[in-house]
Amino acid sequence: MARSQLKSKRKASGGRFVSARAKKKRELAGYSANTKLDEPKAKVVRVRGGNTKSFLLSGDYINVTNQEGKAKKVKITNVLENKANPHLVRRNILTKGAIVETELGKVKITGRPGQENNINGVLIKQ
Repeated sequence: MARSQLKSKRKASGGRFVSARAKKKRELAGYSANTKLDEPKAKVVRVRGGNTKSFLLSGDYINVTNQEGKAKKVKITNVLENKANPHLVRRNILTKGAIVETELGKVKITGRPGQENNINGVLIKQ
């Protein structure tokens, strides 16, 4: 069954609303990318208006910015912490706000890898 972004079919009292029409394609919900720590793989999806959106399914490099504003591309070695969901650490899933271990040290992910085609982050002071 398709995931949709429709309002609930139940009233506050528990009764049912009578549906006036079928589901529309524009109401379909997207699936989460769950960007993993692995060799880079991206997916391109057609969206409304014929445009395209690309998102990262997996990646192992991050663009790290230090306190001086200099950026460097480094390899991610491990996922250390994720405040959004601790279970994502075990599965090596990269999300915004996750703390990863790199060759330079600990880095906090600032971008949204599931909605962008890259992984960006800032170096955490030790």
